[in-house]
Amino acid sequence: MIDALWGWPPPVLDPAGPYAAKVTTLAWSLFALGVIVTLVVIAALWAAIKGPPRVQAMLGGERAIWIGGVAFPGVVLTALLIWGLTLTATLTDPIEGDEMRIRVTGEMWWFRVQYLGDQGRVIMEDANEIHIPVGRPVVLELESADVIHSFWVPHLSGKKDMIPGRRTLLLVEADRPGEFGGVCAEYCGAQHALMGFVAVAHEPAAWNDWRDARLARIAAADGPRGTDLDMARTAAAGDAARGRNLFMDVGCAACHRVAGTDANGLAGPDLTHVGSRRTLGAGILPNHLGTMMGWIGDSQSIKPGNRMPSYDMLSAGELEAIALWLEQQK
Repeated sequence: MIDALWGWPPPVLDPAGPYAAKVTTLAWSLFALGVIVTLVVIAALWAAIKGPPRVQAMLGGERAIWIGGVAFPGVVLTALLIWGLTLTATLTDPIEGDEMRIRVTGEMWWFRVQYLGDQGRVIMEDANEIHIPVGRPVVLELESADVIHSFWVPHLSGKKDMIPGRRTLLLVEADRPGEFGGVCAEYCGAQHALMGFVAVAHEPAAWNDWRDARLARIAAADGPRGTDLDMARTAAAGDAARGRNLFMDVGCAACHRVAGTDANGLAGPDLTHVGSRRTLGAGILPNHLGTMMGWIGDSQSIKPGNRMPSYDMLSAGELEAIALWLEQQK
């Protein structure tokens, strides 16, 4: 589950980037101001009840009401508003158009992730996992395919809604490498609480290596000999070859895409790199052979109402074969 992987709820006061740091500073300031105001109110209440008669008369007068009940809150809240807007102004900095862009689409109940090239075209696709370089602002193009979702990775930025028919932009940036949990922060249906993802921040050189390896894998798979290469690899792997055939035969290919194969479905997550993902089921399970088998065999008992049917008609051996083949997709 998400809580076992990255903590639950996500640590909202542990910023790992400049945008999240400003939100955290504002949050702590609001907490501190709330404590101060509470103490002032308690002190005034005590003085009005237990204080000397002169103090009681002063606190009950019209002047005290105007100063303490109108002027003081007005000045404090106005100053807080101006300071808060100044502090968080960079969260809405103009998008220059040359930042790295990732399109994230909220679905029921998972996140489709598409990396965009210089011309705004999708160059690679993933699900429930985003990879970004450290020290570089990244623009997330947020969309929704069905209902209102909300994208929130507290370590990196504030949250922003994903609204059907609209595209909203969110700037994120990491100042240290690491893996940071994120969630959907807007109730979107029965499994809203089980809709998570992970953001992985790499050092710039490591991120370039990761990207180049992904693009090379896609280019090889989608090339003229991509299908032959995939079949040759799985044929040498024994049960994985059987798993590949089962994947195609039982209907998985109708909903999922795997580069270099005849699987070109678009309804579900792209599985071209599923073997390298950290989680399954949108952040709710660690990714290994056993959880892969369990998810394929009975996803409805793990996440009821999700749009993937349970394949409980498959034997344990067949589930293992499919899972072995999917583990190879890296």
